[in-house]
Amino acid sequence: MYSNNFYRFFCVLIFSISAVSSAQEVEVMVRAQAGDAKFIGSSIGGAKILIKDALTNEVLAEGITKGSTGNTEKIMKQPKERGIRITDDQTAGFKAKVQITEPKFVTIEAYAPWNKKQAIVKSSTQLWLLPGKNITGEGIILKIPGFVVDIITPQTHQSYSSSEIKIQANIVMMCGCPITQGGLWDANQYEVTAILKSENMDTKILKMEQEGGSSNFTGSANLEKGSYELIIQAFDPLTGNTGIDRTNFMVN
Repeated sequence: MYSNNFYRFFCVLIFSISAVSSAQEVEVMVRAQAGDAKFIGSSIGGAKILIKDALTNEVLAEGITKGSTGNTEKIMKQPKERGIRITDDQTAGFKAKVQITEPKFVTIEAYAPWNKKQAIVKSSTQLWLLPGKNITGEGIILKIPGFVVDIITPQTHQSYSSSEIKIQANIVMMCGCPITQGGLWDANQYEVTAILKSENMDTKILKMEQEGGSSNFTGSANLEKGSYELIIQAFDPLTGNTGIDRTNFMVN
């Protein structure tokens, strides 16, 4: 004769097997699109995607968007029409696979660009996932506003003997798309400034110009001896895109 414990174990086992067998896989395509630009993919390190249970915060799936920035003509130039895709099979995205047994309310988060920590922006949305109902094709598109700003010179904690300091930064859209004079992402449209702070002087603000190659912005300043903080900021008055980078250096 079997004990009560055996029967309990047997019932739990049957219930577990039944629950697992009734779970259905749902595929969810998630993409991250830069503000006023293209998709964030392999060329800039991708976007980190998390799909979470909205109530418990349990991570159900995670990954990095991979692929190309997409078709420039479709994304940036052609009029957008309802039902017409702007992505294709090569456009960057992350296809998540989630096991669920019943409708589940989830939060989808994108952190991008993942490899540019000073520029990372979080974008998120919430929706219901339904058993057996895939969300593919164009999928879920999360918008990522901003610019990626990288200070090239002065270098961090570098000491300079000259009082005339060259300031240089590389600035791109969040997808890595280049900024040029008169280009699709027109440098003339953006306001790029360098802000210099020191205990020895009032804050100095300089306008930077795009020159010497795409996405390259330069300026210069005559500075006295001291320690300085440099902030370079970019602003698009038409779209509201913003971005900054910071560094510290010294003049001896």
